[in-house]
Amino acid sequence: MACWRANSDDVVATTTAHFVFVPLMHHGHLIPAVDAALQLAAHGALASVVVTPTYAARLRPAVESSGLPVRLVELPLDLAGTDDVDRIPLDQEAAYLLATSRLRGPLERHLRVHAPPVTCVVSDICHPWTTGLASSLGVPRLSFLGMSAYCLLCLQTEHHAAAMHSAYAAADPYWHLMPEEPVEVKLPTAPPGFMRLPASEKLAYEKLAYAVERACVDVDGVLLNTFLELEPGTVVDSGEVRSVNVWAVGPVSLFHQHEHQHVAALAARGNAPAVDADECLQWLDGKEPSSVLYVSFGSSVLHGRPEQVMETGLGLEASGHPFIWVVSPENAGQDQDEEVRGFLEDLEGRLSGRGLLIKGWAPQQLILSHASVGGIMTHCGWNSTMEAVAVGLPVVTWPHMAHQFLNEMLSVQSMGTGVSVGVEWLKEEDGEVAVVERGAVEKAVRSIMGGGDEAVERRTRAAALATKAREAVREGGSAFINLRRLVRRYQAVMPQDTSTSPQIRY
Repeated sequence: MACWRANSDDVVATTTAHFVFVPLMHHGHLIPAVDAALQLAAHGALASVVVTPTYAARLRPAVESSGLPVRLVELPLDLAGTDDVDRIPLDQEAAYLLATSRLRGPLERHLRVHAPPVTCVVSDICHPWTTGLASSLGVPRLSFLGMSAYCLLCLQTEHHAAAMHSAYAAADPYWHLMPEEPVEVKLPTAPPGFMRLPASEKLAYEKLAYAVERACVDVDGVLLNTFLELEPGTVVDSGEVRSVNVWAVGPVSLFHQHEHQHVAALAARGNAPAVDADECLQWLDGKEPSSVLYVSFGSSVLHGRPEQVMETGLGLEASGHPFIWVVSPENAGQDQDEEVRGFLEDLEGRLSGRGLLIKGWAPQQLILSHASVGGIMTHCGWNSTMEAVAVGLPVVTWPHMAHQFLNEMLSVQSMGTGVSVGVEWLKEEDGEVAVVERGAVEKAVRSIMGGGDEAVERRTRAAALATKAREAVREGGSAFINLRRLVRRYQAVMPQDTSTSPQIRY
C-alpha cells in the first residue's frame, strides 16, 4: 500500500503546482531527480517522488531534513526477490525495466484519492508507461533526463532522421556551441542506436527502446540537469529539433550547498555510505589542498574484470598522487576473485595514508566538495560530470558505454577540463574492450593533477565553469528563473501565457 510520508498538518493550497516524479531507481538517475524535486519545492511547489520501500528508506533522511514539501510515495515492486536495483541480476535488468510498468495502476489509484491533485508528471525516459498515466490523469508530462543537452540533441537527431527515412542527419557532422570551441560529432562516435542498451536480452531491450522512442514524441517538455551557460547553443537546438520546451535547471546538486546541515545532507544523499563520513573527512583533512584524486566508475558500472582492477590500482599507485578509489563490493567481497581481493588488500597496505579504498557506496558530493580534492577519474556519467562542474574539478575521462562517450567529448574538447584515459567506442562486433594499462592510467592522472601549464589551464577553466554554475542557481540566474517559471506554468490553474515559457524559448 502506498503512503505519504508527510506531517499530518501539511496543508497545500489547491492551486499549488504538484509535480509527481517517477524516477528510474538507479542512483545516477534517482539522486538528481530527487534534487530536482527539492529544487521545485524550494520554489513553492509540492513534489512527490515515487519509489519502492528500499529506496524510500534511503531517501527519507535527506528529504525530511530539508523541511520542504517533498513527499515519498512508496509502492512495492518485487523482482527476483528484491526491490533493490543493485541486487537484481544483470541478465534480468531489462525485465526489471519493463516490470516497472506494473506501478501504473497502484500509482494512478493512489493519486486519484489523495489531495492535492497532480498537475504534472515528471518521469525518467526509461518509464514510457507514464505517458498513459499522465493522459489518464489529464495532466501534462515532462521527461527528466540524466543526460546533457548535447546528448539529447544527438538522440533527437537520430530519431528524427529515422522518422524522415533520411541518412543525412545520421551521416553528416553537426555542430553545437559550447563556452570554448565547437565540437564536431561524426560516426562512429555517435553511431545510430547509440542510446540503445546492450545486446544481451536483445528482444527485451529492443522492446523497451521502441517504447521509449514513442514516449519521447508525446511529451510536454524536458527537464535537464544542465545550465544554459554550459551548453548555450545546444540547449536551444535540442528544443527546436522537436519543438519542445527544454528546461535547464542544473546543476541540481548545488541545492545542497544552501542547506544549513551541509555535511549531513551530502552524506545522506542517495544511500547509506560504505564509509563513515566523518572518517572520510578526517582523512581528507590531512591532505594538501587540491592534492587528492577521487576515482569512481559509477553505481551501474562494475569495472570488475580482474586484470582491469589491478591495472587501475597499479596506475594510481605509480602516479604518486593521493587518491580515494571507490571499488565495487563485488571486487572486494569474499565470494569474488581471490587474486583481486588479495591485490586490493596489498595495495591498501602499501599505500597506507596515501590511498583510501571505499568498498561500496561513497558520499561522492561530500568528497568532491572538500578542498583537498583536486580532480576526479570518472566513467563520464552525466550526474558525476555535472557534480565535477559544480565544484570546479578537472576530470580524467573513462567512458564505458552509450552517451558516456559524448560526455567525454564535452569534458575534453568543449569544456577543456578533461583528459581521456584512451578508451574508444566499442562496436558490438569488436568483442570485449581492451584493458587500459597502468601506464595510461598513470599518465592521465599526472596530466590532471600535475603542475604544468596545461593542467593549470584546465583547473582555471573548471573553476570558471563552477562560478557560472553557482550563478545559474542563484536568484536571477538562468536555472533559478526556469524553476520559477516551471512552478507557475504547472499550477492547478495553468495560464496559457507565453511569458511562462522557459528562458530559452523567447
